[in-house]
Amino acid sequence: MRISRAALHYWEEPCISGANGSGAIFFTGCNLRCIYCQNAAISENGTGREVSAEELCDIFFDLKSKGAHNINLVTPSHFTPGIKKAILLAKERGFDLPFVYNTSAYETVDAVRSLDGLIDIYLPDFKYMDPGMAALYSHASDYPEVAKAAVDEMIRQIPFATFTSLPASSAAGEEVTLMKKGVIIRHLLLPLGVKNAIAVIDYLSGRYGKDVCLSLMSQYTPLYDVPNALSKAQKKRLAPFPELHRKVTKREYNKIVQHCMDAGLNNVFIQEGDVAKESFIPQFPLREHSSSQD
Repeated sequence: MRISRAALHYWEEPCISGANGSGAIFFTGCNLRCIYCQNAAISENGTGREVSAEELCDIFFDLKSKGAHNINLVTPSHFTPGIKKAILLAKERGFDLPFVYNTSAYETVDAVRSLDGLIDIYLPDFKYMDPGMAALYSHASDYPEVAKAAVDEMIRQIPFATFTSLPASSAAGEEVTLMKKGVIIRHLLLPLGVKNAIAVIDYLSGRYGKDVCLSLMSQYTPLYDVPNALSKAQKKRLAPFPELHRKVTKREYNKIVQHCMDAGLNNVFIQEGDVAKESFIPQFPLREHSSSQD
């Protein structure tokens, strides 16, 4: 396995990050090739260092010692066998934090099924309902069908969310509610992507009901004109798509939030303020996996 960063991370959903941060481990590589990838430094460029299952297990404990509320496995799909081994080693040593599987949902059902009982929280994206859009932007025309099947399996394993509250004294005077088990399905709104987003919302609410837990993200950050943010090859791929060279507008984002309200959905995370900033993108490559200052 290869990892690019391991540190406390404060910018997930509130019930994941809590007060102390999520113990996020960013794995190098990705099984998609999204032309707008905001973590291209690790998804394509191979940064980071190799770790064994035993070393990964030690990192779990290191993050716990720093106060992490959970272990957040980011883009883990292609290292599932090694991750499973590390989780089993950790549980043998008495590890008791929840494990979060943070994925694009471009997963085989067999791979997700093999994680049954090891993962406490699934945090999948649901990027596209339109196969043409999936092919154009992520080179994966089968994404909608693959993601549907993968999310079905995640919700079969964990059909209901459970939460716990931390006392105010442990959270700088504020009570914090943390997810212990459950599935939160994310959708990153893209410029001109309102129709696709509404189709995703309608599918998920129709399939899983009004209590499905969704996270609507407005944080798409255009990197085309940011110096040194993309390689020449990445910039060349993105050049023919000028619609992706800008941020999502408030009007676009408000449309999908309003759609959820009109549909009567009960559990939707939304983002407020300007979160489409380069400063919200983690820095790579890994410097010291044990540093909480990264």
